Amino acid sequence: MTLPAPLARRPAIVSLLLGAAAALGFAPLEAWWLALPALAAWLALVHDAPDVRAALWRGWLFGWAHFTLANSWIQRAFTYQEAMPAWLGYVAPALLSLYLAIFPMMAAGLAWRWGRVHRAGAGPGLGFVLMAGAAWLLTEWLRGWALTGYPWAPLSLMWLPLIGVARAAAWTGTYALSGLTVVVAGALLLLAQGRWRMGAVVAPLLAALALNGVDIPMTPAAPDPAAPRVRIVQPNLDEEVRPTPDYPERNLRAALAQSGTAGAAPRLILWPEGALRFLIEEGYPPGYYWRGDPVTIRRRIAAALGPRDLLLTGGSAASFRADGEIASVTNSIFVLDAAGRIRGRYDKAHLVPWGEYLPWRTLLTPLGFARLVPGAIDFAPGPGPRTLPLPGFGNAGMLICYEVIFSGQIVDPRHRPAFIFNPSNDAWYGRAGPAQHLGMARLRAIEEGLPILRATPTGISAIVDAQGRVLARVAAGRTGAAEVALPAPAAPTPFARAGHWLTLLIGAALALAAVAFRRRDR
Repeated sequence: MTLPAPLARRPAIVSLLLGAAAALGFAPLEAWWLALPALAAWLALVHDAPDVRAALWRGWLFGWAHFTLANSWIQRAFTYQEAMPAWLGYVAPALLSLYLAIFPMMAAGLAWRWGRVHRAGAGPGLGFVLMAGAAWLLTEWLRGWALTGYPWAPLSLMWLPLIGVARAAAWTGTYALSGLTVVVAGALLLLAQGRWRMGAVVAPLLAALALNGVDIPMTPAAPDPAAPRVRIVQPNLDEEVRPTPDYPERNLRAALAQSGTAGAAPRLILWPEGALRFLIEEGYPPGYYWRGDPVTIRRRIAAALGPRDLLLTGGSAASFRADGEIASVTNSIFVLDAAGRIRGRYDKAHLVPWGEYLPWRTLLTPLGFARLVPGAIDFAPGPGPRTLPLPGFGNAGMLICYEVIFSGQIVDPRHRPAFIFNPSNDAWYGRAGPAQHLGMARLRAIEEGLPILRATPTGISAIVDAQGRVLARVAAGRTGAAEVALPAPAAPTPFARAGHWLTLLIGAALALAAVAFRRRDR
């Protein structure tokens, strides 16, 4: 692929445009058919860079535009707090992307240095394409853990409209599938040059994977009326109503109203992150119960449950010093039974910088910076992924909100759950954020072979099966609930067994093949 001369003379502008076009592959547009050619054109631009500095610059510009658009949903979060000006929300995605762009920059530099044949007139070859895929895989994996990690919008997210392709993540993991996505884009580049061999391999493989994801209609088996059921509740109360004094009570009533009535089958009722604005644990200093008595609140909830029902809800927990002052607060999930007893608790481990805690607080607070979530006390992290036994329903994994975006970090490997509960609060995130968040939850379901159950206050709430299919959902901005039979887990996938060792193995194989083909082309 050779760019037209006017575009080739403006590589900086073209890099920005291609980065933005590649981001259109994500929800809500899901234009993967546009993102792939954009990636292919960017690879041509990187390959034709006169030196490694130019390649790095083109990679950084591509990444800056790509991540600015992919993270544009962050802007809306700034409208829910008063500590910082709302206009900063329009700048925040661009500022964040100054850092995120470093990862495509590194990928471009590695591909140019170790994949390109440095000979006059040599065009992009298979070695360059494979090295670009290996480099993207490596840098996306790095982005998943560097500085606590921020793997939002992995490149493989664009494949969810072709669910059969996305299901390859069960064998590769998300980051390796992203690297292979770059290889697919590279195949387009080689086809544009008239080098059809790689395209002859990649195109049928993609078609086979895509067709594998097409569900053939079948007559469903009659449901077992006694089989456990799961019900997700979406009360549809937005963040902006939180400051009103009656918000805790209104939220409780709205959640109870959508919780349904007991039937013949046991029900697992799921409420969103932060659904309870009351403290429901006993033993706190009396002054902290001004919103309501914890036993009374739990009894009100229990009245909506059948004798074999359980309810999982988001809430907060606190610990106290000897003098009665708060020592720490956690973002938690509580398990309640029909007697109003707390049967278990999970505390969120992977906290959101700027949302649940302010990094470098002693430095940033005097400068006027604050958390985006209301409250002056930073949340404390929990111990990490946990599996809680739920009588009648099996073992449940717990992830709160954006913990679900971290590939390979969501399951306690010693106690594999039967499903994962992922309450979230996506009211902050406009239109694109909730759709992308659900997409990443679907990728986790595919990777681990486990159903993921998401309850959010304003949408998108969904029940996802172990193959990444959405069985039921409540659309954004709607009040409602969805109830189906509890989906069954699949057998542990290759990725569930090997984790990111499999990711790195695929990356190493791509890099070694790239070196071999580069030597041949030399």
